[in-house]
Amino acid sequence: MADTLETNNQDHDIVVEVKDEYLASNKSNNSSGSMVPTEFLQQLMAELIGTYLLMFTGFTSIVVNLGMDNILTFPGVAILWGLDVMVMVYAVGHISGAHFNPAVTIAFATCKKFAWKRVPAYICAQLFASTLASGTVWLAFGEEHYQSVGTLPAGSNVQSLLLEFVITFYLMFAVSGVSTDERATPELAGIAVGATVTVNSLLAGPISGASMNPARSLGPAIVSNCYTGIWVYIVGPIAGALAGCWVYNIVRLKDKPPSTETVNRNSSFRMRARMISSL
Repeated sequence: MADTLETNNQDHDIVVEVKDEYLASNKSNNSSGSMVPTEFLQQLMAELIGTYLLMFTGFTSIVVNLGMDNILTFPGVAILWGLDVMVMVYAVGHISGAHFNPAVTIAFATCKKFAWKRVPAYICAQLFASTLASGTVWLAFGEEHYQSVGTLPAGSNVQSLLLEFVITFYLMFAVSGVSTDERATPELAGIAVGATVTVNSLLAGPISGASMNPARSLGPAIVSNCYTGIWVYIVGPIAGALAGCWVYNIVRLKDKPPSTETVNRNSSFRMRARMISSL
C-alpha cells in the first residue's frame, strides 16, 4: 500500500509540474500583450512573400496571355488566379494566416479575429509586395505589355463598385466559413477560397477586373502612376469584406459569434493562438 501511495504521489507531482509549466507558458505569452518580435517578423515575411508570389504569377499570366495571342484564354487566367491563391494558402496559411489582402485583414480585425495593432504592418507588407511584383513584371516585359496589368472599370465606376462589393462579399463570406468556424474542414480552406476567386474572376473580370483586393489594384497603379478609378478598388473590396465577415457571424447558427478563444486554431487560414491572444 505504501508503494502504491508513493507511486500515486509521484504521478501527481508530474501532473502538477506539467500543469505549472503550461500555466507559466500561457502567462508568459499573454503578459506582454504581444508575441515574440522575431515570430511576428517571420509572419510578416511569410505574408510578404506569399503576396508577392501571388501577384507576380497573376500579373504575369495576364501579360503572357495578351502578348502571345490569347494563349491562356480568359478562363485560363481566371483559373490560374484561383490555383495561385490555393497554393499560397497551403504554403503560408499556417504561418501568417494568408491574408494577402488589406480588405481581409481589416475585416478580420473588426470581427476580433486579428489584432488591430498588427493591421498596419500587414497592410504595408501586402502593398509593398504587390508594388514589388508589379515592378518585376514591368522590368521583365516592358511598359507596353505591362499596361494590361492594372484594373480599370470597363463601364461606369458605380457598376464596377457594385461588382467589387458583391464579389468581395462572396470571397469574405467563404473565407469566414472555412477559417473562423470550428465546424468547418480546415484542410479544404485553400480549395474553397481558390475556387471562389476563380468564380469571381470569371464573373466580374471583363467588367471591373475582379480585383477583390486593394493591394492588387494599388501595386500596378503605383508602378504605372495611373490612378484612374482607383477609389473603386479601395472602397468596394473593403466594404464588401466587412459585410461578408459580419454577415457570416450572424448566420453561423450560434447564439453569438465565437470569441477569439473558440476560433478554430487548426485551420490553414488562421493566425496562431498567440497572435489572437494579443487582442
